[in-house]
Amino acid sequence: MPAELLSEAPVDAYGTPLIDAGELVPGARVLIKDETRYASGSHKEPAARAVVQRAAADGHRRVVIATCGNYGRAMSMACAAAGMACTVVLPTGWSDGGAFMRAAGAHVHLVPGSYEDAVDESRRLALDEGSVDGNVDGPYVDAVFAGHGVVAHALHRALPEPPAALWIPVGNGTTIIAIHRQLAALGWSVPIHGIGSAANNPVVTSWPGPYRMLPPDGVITTDHNQPLVNWHALQGPEAMAAVAATGGQVHGVDDDELRSAQAILTDHGAHPTAAGSVALAGLLQHARTTALTGTHVVLLSGR
Repeated sequence: MPAELLSEAPVDAYGTPLIDAGELVPGARVLIKDETRYASGSHKEPAARAVVQRAAADGHRRVVIATCGNYGRAMSMACAAAGMACTVVLPTGWSDGGAFMRAAGAHVHLVPGSYEDAVDESRRLALDEGSVDGNVDGPYVDAVFAGHGVVAHALHRALPEPPAALWIPVGNGTTIIAIHRQLAALGWSVPIHGIGSAANNPVVTSWPGPYRMLPPDGVITTDHNQPLVNWHALQGPEAMAAVAATGGQVHGVDDDELRSAQAILTDHGAHPTAAGSVALAGLLQHARTTALTGTHVVLLSGR
């Protein structure tokens, strides 16, 4: 069955579509929430805009963040739109080297090491006068959660009843927490499945608990899994608790599964990166051993 665009009109405040991919999984209906269609190409755009709005209202002149790529693209564009200065700290060799962010007007600060090293450096830089820490666990964490939560309201408006499950990428765990909170506020009980890079994220390796960080040299970053790799998920324990509270699960997928899901999504009119395809990769992996029914929504995260 060919893909069908369920919403020519926006289904949320920023206008990303919901695509009916039919029976990609026998017996189940798969809907694709294509969050890659934001101008930045990142599902983090509503969160970035919410942080910038708060920072401006509080009189700050610069937002400083760490990124693997997605949040940096979103924040650089959000700051530019608001006339706010932006500093993005990116691990050397990651993403496109900061080219997109520089083109959007951000100052890109490259650091050796991992995402966690970039977080430490961003917090140091944010101590400069007039700057504020805009990281996902920083002082505007409530704005981050509010921004990420818009997708829950979009689905609530678009669907007549709660889906059988939501499939959500997991890195720091922020998106899972935000969506879980908003679904609860809406009165929807939906199992949440978090999907990350197998063996390269402590939410994945710790599931079902307790949460344990990975050794910093124990993760492997590739061109395909890069945005999904953490040795410490900043909000991992709360994300795991959210998944458990819904009756969902956490899954790990490898690079071959990421690339396979990416190819399938291209056939359905969506064009995420391999890492941005992780939610579908997790659904397809799970469906190989578990019979699924009902409507399943997969969240695409970046292009």
